[in-house]
Amino acid sequence: MDDDRPVSLDEYPVHQAPLSMKHHVSGDRNAYDRCIFHVFDHSGRALLIAGLGVYPNTGVVDAYATLRTGDRLHAVRASDALGDDRMHLSVGPLTITVDEPLKRLGLHCEADPDDPDGLSFDLAWTGDFPAVWEPHHTQRHGGRLTLEGRRFVQAGHCAGTIRAGGEEFTVTAGEWTGTRDRSWGVRPLPGEEPGRAAEFRPEGFHWLWIPMRFEDRFLMVIAQEDADGYRTLNEALLVRNGHRDTQLGWPRTEIAYRPGTRHPERATVHLTDPAGKPLEIGVEILASSPLAVGAGYPPATDWQHGTWQGRDWTDRRVYDLSDPAAHPMAAYGVTDHAARFTLDGRTGYGIFEHGSFGRHDPSGFADHTSTAN
Repeated sequence: MDDDRPVSLDEYPVHQAPLSMKHHVSGDRNAYDRCIFHVFDHSGRALLIAGLGVYPNTGVVDAYATLRTGDRLHAVRASDALGDDRMHLSVGPLTITVDEPLKRLGLHCEADPDDPDGLSFDLAWTGDFPAVWEPHHTQRHGGRLTLEGRRFVQAGHCAGTIRAGGEEFTVTAGEWTGTRDRSWGVRPLPGEEPGRAAEFRPEGFHWLWIPMRFEDRFLMVIAQEDADGYRTLNEALLVRNGHRDTQLGWPRTEIAYRPGTRHPERATVHLTDPAGKPLEIGVEILASSPLAVGAGYPPATDWQHGTWQGRDWTDRRVYDLSDPAAHPMAAYGVTDHAARFTLDGRTGYGIFEHGSFGRHDPSGFADHTSTAN
């Protein structure tokens, strides 16, 4: 019989519904609560992506970490049955500690005793700017709510050590940047029959999520568009310590793709300050990591978030990314690019997260097979 006793969080006045904190207010199997971190150096040598997710209505907790160095992607994934202690953020060798909420966190991956060259890390993540809300995100297919997410984003610096493939990276504040995103709500999980929603699959989807950290400011740009360029999600925000957040108009992005692909190599983001002055941000891609390889995002074929793998499941592997044809599904998933940004003589660093699938008229993509000339 399922044990339905109170859990430790029930001691605190944090309830939003007449339920134990063990239970989600929605019975939707797709309910989720998770995070993602990006840690990368300013030369493009290394890009670490790590995250942890809780899926209360499927009883799963899982976590992952990937490190892109050269053409190698080192991956660690772990999954287990969800327990009652939601403040213990640990699955297998992967652990996140909240040392000071919204300010200082720890990211840890234990070394594999059977593989001394495998991925491991011990990092302190510190926010340099306050966490800010992203737009409330909703999507419907065939009249059914398929996605509703509440999210916040933050940028900062990191310190510590990353080891993989016989290399050791010393992470320092001046040479590495960190970003993170927290989200929760309802998001599609694998394994559910689509039903009539399959009739309403979009012809195309175009997505940009761009946190940019400069020494004295943080900028966040988000754009989601349909096949014809109609924008369904939009954000352009300037954050400075001690100042009110500033909206920067309707972002417009010009992307230069690698010929024969939809892989961005550089871009220009056009914004507008409150006085109407144009702002132009240059983007240079430093390193890229497809989330469908190793990190468990769809359309990954070997493991996806929220799927039951049994108790105490851990998987470690190394992917060779030198041949894109070896990972064909990566082209149909979102890719996170570590990038260098320039703005009014300032240089900053952040993530240029990009996904463009199917038709997108503003980019000149006619269907799923279209690529840049």
